[in-house]
Amino acid sequence: MPDPPDDAPPAVTPAADAPAPTADTPAAAPAQDPTPPPAEPLAEPPVQPPAETSAEPLAEPPAGPTKVSAQTVRMVARATVGGTAVRVALSNSFGHAPVRVEAAQIARHDSGAAIRADSSRALTFGGRAAVVLPTGAQIYSDPLEYDVPAQTDLVVSLYIPDEKVTPTTHELGLRTAWLAPGDQTATQDLWDATGFQSYAWLTGIDVLAPPTAATIVALGDSITDGAGTTPGADTPWPSSLARRLAARHDLPPRAVINMGIAGNRVLRETDGFGASALARFDRDVLARPGVRWVVLAEGGNDICFSFMGMPESERATAEDIIAGYRMLIGRAHLHGLRIIGCTLTQFGGTFVFTAESERMRQDVNRWIRDSGEFDAVVDLDAATRDPAAPTNLRAEFDSGDGIHPNDAGNQAIAEAFDLELFQG
Repeated sequence: MPDPPDDAPPAVTPAADAPAPTADTPAAAPAQDPTPPPAEPLAEPPVQPPAETSAEPLAEPPAGPTKVSAQTVRMVARATVGGTAVRVALSNSFGHAPVRVEAAQIARHDSGAAIRADSSRALTFGGRAAVVLPTGAQIYSDPLEYDVPAQTDLVVSLYIPDEKVTPTTHELGLRTAWLAPGDQTATQDLWDATGFQSYAWLTGIDVLAPPTAATIVALGDSITDGAGTTPGADTPWPSSLARRLAARHDLPPRAVINMGIAGNRVLRETDGFGASALARFDRDVLARPGVRWVVLAEGGNDICFSFMGMPESERATAEDIIAGYRMLIGRAHLHGLRIIGCTLTQFGGTFVFTAESERMRQDVNRWIRDSGEFDAVVDLDAATRDPAAPTNLRAEFDSGDGIHPNDAGNQAIAEAFDLELFQG
């Protein structure tokens, strides 16, 4: 969901269209196949409450670097399923020039900027330690045998040797990352490190999972991305859903990939808020190994942006959003995927709430619930609304801006899913 218009990321910040990484897509191939699959994401700009709310402002996370100069970037991502090998995906989708990565390592996280002793392994690219990321490209490391238990925090460290390199970023990291001088990729505990909360170049860690494993992709906006949740607590609803699935020992392994981008829309792209769901569906859903389900939790920004002084060409109607849903449903079914639709949550009492915007939300939700075009529906509106004021988020679920659920609200969203949906 959007922040007030003047809170958009500054122009010098690369577009946050690289969905952030979360370590772990299972392989579509049998366990003996040496090529592992892709991982999960995280992303989004800092959230500030609108003037209309009386809640305390949300803390703004430390900004990520706009330039990297002969420095090591160290980032943490969590694997939702276990496996026996890994590969790392790096993206220069929004860079302005090729980027040289001189060294890259993967390790298990210890605490802070430290990795566990003896857990670090060098990554290679075509058999070489260094790689150049071409402008607009995504590159995978060579598969590396590496045991990864489910729910393990993995660390990727990259050394960028050149000066003033512009990173492709995912703005809302929710896990602290670090920037340190020189090549410290293999260093156990970084020295002279500066923390921030976003991802740079890292767009996934793929885990080679058992052949019975499958992937669930959560395609959404800032609510999916985890805006309003506690940094470092791993409480966005896709993470909580992954833990619920992992606790069901009668189910095969199910990776949950968080493809949420703050401010994202179904129909149109907005600077700093990523390619639209229609534009990124191939990259963020179809290209994920082992994908079997896609959970679509998006459309609120298409409504909200229409009431934020946008040009007429940027506005959407309920019929426009429904047409976008139908195109996404068709593309999912064309590739044999089941697609689960989520109703849109509330924004009553915020700067985008009007009688017309609420009428649009209700029209879209009615279609999601009653059309029968999705393979299944999860009613997030019912799970999070205030019974006494149904246009509002429940007070105990409100992170402070009236739009983004807090940790408890995200848990309620995760619990709204019937896990039997992911049985087959």
